[in-house]
Amino acid sequence: MRTLAALGATMALLGVLVGPTSANDLPDVRSKSVVVLDSDTGAELYGKDADEVRPIASTTKIFVAMAVRANKIELDAYTEITRADAKESRGGARTRLDVGERFKNRDLLRAMLMSSDNRAPTALGRGAGLDSDQLVAAMNKVAKQLHLKRTRFTHPSGLRGNVSTAREMAIALRAALEDPVLRDIMHDDFETIYAKGRTRKGIGYGTTNAPLVSKRYDVIGGKTGYTKPAGYCFITAAKFGGREVLTVFLGAPSKPSRFEDFNKIAAWLDRGAPGAKIATKRPPRAKPRLDVDARGRVANP
Repeated sequence: MRTLAALGATMALLGVLVGPTSANDLPDVRSKSVVVLDSDTGAELYGKDADEVRPIASTTKIFVAMAVRANKIELDAYTEITRADAKESRGGARTRLDVGERFKNRDLLRAMLMSSDNRAPTALGRGAGLDSDQLVAAMNKVAKQLHLKRTRFTHPSGLRGNVSTAREMAIALRAALEDPVLRDIMHDDFETIYAKGRTRKGIGYGTTNAPLVSKRYDVIGGKTGYTKPAGYCFITAAKFGGREVLTVFLGAPSKPSRFEDFNKIAAWLDRGAPGAKIATKRPPRAKPRLDVDARGRVANP
């Protein structure tokens, strides 16, 4: 995994320069905690209370995905939805995974990451040989391996208790997107999954990542989340001018406002991120200037 160390040398190699900071240049976002990081270097382009510890709701589920992948879950094996899964998901959004039905683990990942189905996390854990407590431990292990010191998990789906920071969630999203299976799923906008033995009636899952669906920007993929304590959350990666950028919005006041905040940041990045801590574009090169004397001869330096 990449770290945030030695940024100075990396930035020098990229030819990226520190830009002037002006409050008027920076986007006005409503989310309580925000960070924008360059994916390759980890350099911060924008931050607003980026290290404040906050509940993270269903953005938690990227850690479930990384934990079960680390535990070598078989993607094409089937896992049954149980009453234990239904119990763990109480208090969350409506599920479409019926108790007693069996689904491919790959499809459970889709249900979880695209539409945040709350019965999928514990089912995936079981598919990877982990009960609920072991899955939470595996998620905390992933956080430790990523050196995320302020990220803690107590519940598989994020309905209760899990916390992190905007900065650490950006680092975690970068790690999740390094897995080609997870990257492909989070970039998908719609998928139909089928229970084992049922090939006629499938379950259609559309992504909750609205900017990915709109295609206004080159969005790679991410995850949404909501609980009352967490507010509306949104983590996603996108490309601007060939540069992959990680954006995290925690504690937005309404469902659309997290996407409005993303659009403000995206438009700002498209303009070259004026006032950013690290400029996203080189300044134009000045034309060479010649000193000439009154007779038109080039002066000696």
